[in-house]
Amino acid sequence: MESLEWLAGLTDPLRVDPGRRVKLERDFDTRALPDGVDKKQSKELLQRSVDMLAELQPRLAAQDTYGLLVVLQGIDGGGKDGTVRHVMTGVNPQGVRVSSFKVPSADELDHDDLHRYAMALPARGEIGIFNRSHYEEVLVVRVHPENLDREKLPPEARGEGVWERRFGEINDWERYLTANGIRIVKLFLNLSKAEQRKRFLRRIDLPDHNWKFSPADIAERHHWDAYQHAFSEMLSHTSTESAPWWVIPADRKWFARIAAAAVIGRALTELDPRFPVPDAADRAAIEEARAELESESETASGA
Repeated sequence: MESLEWLAGLTDPLRVDPGRRVKLERDFDTRALPDGVDKKQSKELLQRSVDMLAELQPRLAAQDTYGLLVVLQGIDGGGKDGTVRHVMTGVNPQGVRVSSFKVPSADELDHDDLHRYAMALPARGEIGIFNRSHYEEVLVVRVHPENLDREKLPPEARGEGVWERRFGEINDWERYLTANGIRIVKLFLNLSKAEQRKRFLRRIDLPDHNWKFSPADIAERHHWDAYQHAFSEMLSHTSTESAPWWVIPADRKWFARIAAAAVIGRALTELDPRFPVPDAADRAAIEEARAELESESETASGA
């Protein structure tokens, strides 16, 4: 199994320390690379992390004590789908559930703002991935405050301090989940405006990428500065000891995938899941089953 020292060396610079006041464009470089890491190593490093996840996932499932929730947030074009596809390629799909959250339905709007996310949480032994997440409630809703009207909130819940209240509710909820065995890994894919432009043009220029493009993406791009402010506030107020944020430099897709896999692998390594060890009664039953099977084999051979 990978050592925590290697994982820490790769991921420590990406962690948002709790209590840190973040200004995203000032504090985190979208093209940052650790010393000694270059693209020539990308396949090897990604495979190293993927193999680690493939080794640890069966232990997580067998132990059936902890669940892992991976939260993916980022601006349009940040590479969330590609991160899921490349990082989770070696794991058993039966133990992984990906949830993508679009515009809330009428039924979802009849519940509190965390309800639909709670319904999609992983069970013990599972890995759950939120492609976008409960943080949309302090991001897109903040950039487009008219969405608050659609959430049918009472008047006292819409006024001054709504975002600070939601930050507190999210922190409380995540502490509750962590205390109940759900480890939370929060990854923010940090993309530059210039790189987003390149990716949007690629989606337009390549016919087999046209399906990824929506004119709504350009409309949202016009709110770039508002989103950068909302991201900075989110990182500043919701990176906690139990569920810190990790800011992934996303301009280089190859490194973003390595970094995401390393952070997830670090979380699983720290959980240190183990295969259950049979007790004396279980061992006796196993040996009895062995004897029966071996006897059956010998009888069949004799016949």
